[in-house]
Amino acid sequence: MKLFAGLVASVALFGGVQFLHGGNGQSEVTEVIPTNAYRLTANGDEAACAIHRGAEVSEGLSLLSVAPSCRKLMPGIEHAKFWREQADGSVAFSEDGVDPIVTFGVADGDGYESYAPAAPLLALSTSE
Repeated sequence: MKLFAGLVASVALFGGVQFLHGGNGQSEVTEVIPTNAYRLTANGDEAACAIHRGAEVSEGLSLLSVAPSCRKLMPGIEHAKFWREQADGSVAFSEDGVDPIVTFGVADGDGYESYAPAAPLLALSTSE
């Protein structure tokens, strides 16, 4: 008898969930996947390299993968291991998660432009 009562309660619970989700068994929430591949260019030059923003390790701090060829655009940037997003929308690349190697501000349109250091001027745009 207890088994039968448990079965009835389970069926009622399942039916209630189906009713609340409109009967299709799928949630209305959709997953948003951010773009995490970028193209880095220097001073409007045609030379470019790949940047990949990885998994978030803490709030505002993500892993970063910089192609070795990025060294040609800015020596030392290939050592960056972290992407830190600031409250104002700026982004800093660092080797230790704290001290920035380069800092980008939000550019007009899509992407970022470096402001520290002042030279070389770097542009970071989403890769398509």
